[in-house]
Amino acid sequence: MTQSPLEKIQVLDQIEKEIVLCLQSAGQALLELSKEKSSQKNAENHTQQFLKSLNAVESKLSEQINYLTQVSTGQPHEGSGYAAAKVLQMAWHRIHHARSRIRELEESKTKYLQLSNRQQTNYPNGGNTQQGSSNII
Repeated sequence: MTQSPLEKIQVLDQIEKEIVLCLQSAGQALLELSKEKSSQKNAENHTQQFLKSLNAVESKLSEQINYLTQVSTGQPHEGSGYAAAKVLQMAWHRIHHARSRIRELEESKTKYLQLSNRQQTNYPNGGNTQQGSSNII
């Protein structure tokens, strides 16, 4: 049972109308009770209408809260782009991390090559420094 965004908004509108009806019923019940000659039957009818509306509002709001909880926790849900957006965000994070790690490795390689080149220029014979020896036959 997937609902379009428009249908979801209509459900919320219905809940809002039910809340208004609930408040009106409560107000009418209190108004009836505040009269000097109040009708117990009218007060009970308004009270019953209030309780009925309150139960309907409670169940519909619970459904909406359950839906929002399911969507916000990343559980797969038809029509929800949250899970896909989270996967994309994590992929971008991994790419950023991989690039920074490659940059660090490149810097280490460059330092190593520079150090290696310095050592070769300081010791051109591969580190063999025998000065003062002559090969006379």
